[in-house]
Amino acid sequence: MAKARQIVKRRRAVRNIRKITQTMQLIATARYQKCLQRATASQPYTEHITDMIRTLAGMSAAEHPLLEPNEASGRSILLVLSSNRGLCGAYNANVLRTMMEHRATLAADEIQPTMEVVGKKGVNYLRFLGIDVAHQITDIEDSIAFSRVAEMAERYMRTYQNNEITRVDVAYMQFESVGVQRARVAQLLPIEPPQAAEDEHGPRAQFEFSPPPGELLARLIPEAVKIRLFQFFNDAIVSEQVSRMVAMKAATDAGGDMIKYLTRQYNRARQSQITLELADIVGGANAVQ
Repeated sequence: MAKARQIVKRRRAVRNIRKITQTMQLIATARYQKCLQRATASQPYTEHITDMIRTLAGMSAAEHPLLEPNEASGRSILLVLSSNRGLCGAYNANVLRTMMEHRATLAADEIQPTMEVVGKKGVNYLRFLGIDVAHQITDIEDSIAFSRVAEMAERYMRTYQNNEITRVDVAYMQFESVGVQRARVAQLLPIEPPQAAEDEHGPRAQFEFSPPPGELLARLIPEAVKIRLFQFFNDAIVSEQVSRMVAMKAATDAGGDMIKYLTRQYNRARQSQITLELADIVGGANAVQ
C-alpha cells in the first residue's frame, strides 16, 4: 500500500499546483484586458503622427537634428524591455536573444552600446554575462506613466543632439495579436528616413503647411519620439501578460493530464493490493483446511 500512498500524495501536490496556475491564468487574463486597451488606444495616434513626420521630412526644406545621422560618435544606447517576474514562457528569452544579436551587429560596426534595462530578468541576465548596465528600472509592473517615458525620451534626444551617441535602439516584444508577438529591435533615434512618396494607391497628395514644415517638425518630432517609446512600453507590457496567460494555461492543462495519469496509476496500485490481499486470504483458508 506504500506505493498507493505515494501516488495519493503526489496527486494532491499536483492538484494544489494546478489551482495556483489556474489562478495565475485568471489574473493574467484580467491584466491582459487592461493592458490591451492602453496599447490599442495609443496606437492610432502613434501611426498618424509618424506618418505626418515622414511626409514633412520628405520635403527638401525640412530639416531637424533628430533626422540627421551622427557619424562622429562610436557609442549608442540600447534599451531592453524585459519583465520583473518569470512564469511567462519564452518572453524574456526571445527579447534577450534578439538584443544580444543586435548588440553583436553594433560591435561589428564598431559601435559600443550603453546598456539600459527595464525589468529584473534583463538586469540579472546581463549581470550573469558580466555586461555593465548603465541604467536600470525595476519598478514597472502592469503600466507606466507617460510622464516617466517622456523624461527618458527627452534625455535620449538631448544626448543625441549633443552628438554623444550615434543612435538609440529599443529591444522589446512587439504585440500583433493574442497569438503573435515578435521580439524586435526598433530604432528610436535618429528617426528613420521617409519611405517612397508613392504607395499602392498612387502618388500622395501635396499639402500646404502653415506654419512651414521646419517649424512643424520642431514641434512634432519630440512628441513623436515620446509617443513611440510609450508605445514600445505598452506593447512589451501587453505581450508579457499574453505570454504569462498562455504559459499558465499550458501548465494548468498539463496539471489536469497529470492528475488523470496519477489517478489511473493509483487505481492500478490499489487493485493490485486488493488482489494480493485476496490471495493471502484464500491461501490462509486453504492452509486451515
